[in-house]
Amino acid sequence: MRVLIVEDEVYLAEAIATRLRREAIASDTVHDGDSALAALEVDDYDVVVLDRDIPGTHGDDVCRRIARSDWDCRVLMLTAARRLHEKVAGFEIGADDYLAKPFDFPELVARLRSLNRRTGRADPPMLELAGVRLDPFRREVYRDGRLVRLSRKEFAVLEILLSARGGVVSAETLLEKAWDRNADPFTNAIRVTISTLRKRLGTPWVIHTVSGVGYRVEEPARRA
Repeated sequence: MRVLIVEDEVYLAEAIATRLRREAIASDTVHDGDSALAALEVDDYDVVVLDRDIPGTHGDDVCRRIARSDWDCRVLMLTAARRLHEKVAGFEIGADDYLAKPFDFPELVARLRSLNRRTGRADPPMLELAGVRLDPFRREVYRDGRLVRLSRKEFAVLEILLSARGGVVSAETLLEKAWDRNADPFTNAIRVTISTLRKRLGTPWVIHTVSGVGYRVEEPARRA
């Protein structure tokens, strides 16, 4: 999952992004409405965490723009406006969820994962393929019943691959979804992460390279 955080309080925005990255959620931050719209034109986000009272284009107008667009993302309003009529107004202009400040971080993560399941991809809560089972809420991975310890980045990459349900995922998509915008497009981080992920999941390999295209999870070949 990749999230755009639109928050004019720089310290709060970076604190949220840091915590989300610890949950294997790639996060970018911007601090005004104009930058938010510019980022949405360039990058593909699953959820936008949006403050309402921000400089430049107002948060409400950003939300309206998203609701009218063909961007495949959800909006979670995260704002100090906590009165009932303010919440109702937020939903009326297109917000998919609403969380008032101050908030508990575990609730924010749970709401983000819930919203991500409601995107066009409709990912199930539990991802399972080729003997690998991933629980995004508990952040646990099992291979044939064996618990597998993964780093945050390895977990994020595996979640993207399993969400494809056997389809091929390009290196560009992995870079876009599992890393933030500061990632070097020429880095070998993806290749290294895939290599270590294969080793942690064990043999026979379930992550296969499709030459010139990307990576996929599939059942290991059966021996004759």
